[in-house]
Amino acid sequence: MHYDPTTPALTQFMMMLIRPDNLPIIGMLVLVLGFTFLGFKEARKNDELIRQGREDEVLRRMQE
Repeated sequence: MHYDPTTPALTQFMMMLIRPDNLPIIGMLVLVLGFTFLGFKEARKNDELIRQGREDEVLRRMQE
């Protein structure tokens, strides 16, 4: 890919992202963000159970 000042920046960025050597990095980024989202979602549920005084259910949910 050569530099062309008339190509919009977003187009250049997308062309750089889809190059074969960058695809595994994009995949890892998707996985990290997905599992981070799931972790925060579970933490939020556990915090709500603790706030309600149901600490014993937190461990039970984690062991299911």
